Amino acid sequence: MSDAPRALFVNSDRIGDCVMFSGVIREIDRQLPGARITVACGPSAAALFRAAPGVERVVPLPKKKAGGHWLDLLKAVGTTRWDMVVDIRGSGLAYLLRARERRIYNRRWEKGRPKVEMVSEMMRAAGTLAPEIFPDAAARRAACAILGEDLSPVLAFAPISTDPARSWPAERWGRLIERLAREPAFDGWRFMAVGGPGDQPAAAPALAAAGPRGIDAVGKGDILASAAAIQRAALFVGNDSGLMHVAAAAGTPTLGLFGPSEWWHKAPWGPKSRFVASSQTRGEFQPIEALTVDRVLAAVLSLHAEFIGGGSTTKP
Repeated sequence: MSDAPRALFVNSDRIGDCVMFSGVIREIDRQLPGARITVACGPSAAALFRAAPGVERVVPLPKKKAGGHWLDLLKAVGTTRWDMVVDIRGSGLAYLLRARERRIYNRRWEKGRPKVEMVSEMMRAAGTLAPEIFPDAAARRAACAILGEDLSPVLAFAPISTDPARSWPAERWGRLIERLAREPAFDGWRFMAVGGPGDQPAAAPALAAAGPRGIDAVGKGDILASAAAIQRAALFVGNDSGLMHVAAAAGTPTLGLFGPSEWWHKAPWGPKSRFVASSQTRGEFQPIEALTVDRVLAAVLSLHAEFIGGGSTTKP
């Protein structure tokens, strides 16, 4: 074990970016078989990597004034001789570390292409590095506690984003869930709100509309517990947020709602991922309020028809 290669993966401070770049974990192992990987990332995303294959250490990296977090990271990892340093943040730290090989992300590459494709090229991968979620036993137990023993199909929804401009209004989430609950396609379904601590006000109208069919998973456990719960859902609908990317990486059919943000650059990645945008013209931006309940309802019904249809909604 002491002769195993060592790799440092400096990931983002945002949950969504951490998920989009998560395919780097398996690519490191492909290029450095048996590598012992240290991941540094934002504290809110740290739990995502605690059970990732090959990861022996996760270093939470809260931002500090004047770049003080980089000094903290240098103290934590600076004495190691690394076989590979992968730096998503494009910082100067990677050049201060002793490393045989460096892969450093450059924001100048961002010219409208999906981030997943760009990081795959940065890693010189043979194919696209699909995002992945790595739930452990603790996360699955937390998901079971949230969902209970009821095996009814679940639509998970995330009605919040870190940016208010990307958050569809809470009252529209309430109207959407109210209308979905009346749809024959969703007869017998439950509706699960997911989010972090402090997201309860955004979820309240939708949970009220769901009534006894609602599941309140807001602030219940860490991000990996939320990921495990979303993975058990049959469908997911959410704002342009970290949880949207979590759902897509978990393999749950996902619909992302986009307002004034770059859907062509940050849309959820995967064969079961779809999106609806307030402006469907690339390069044009409209407020997310331009997304009507009718449009989102139609998109959700389309997602259901495409991936659920008349078949089983039970996920293993």
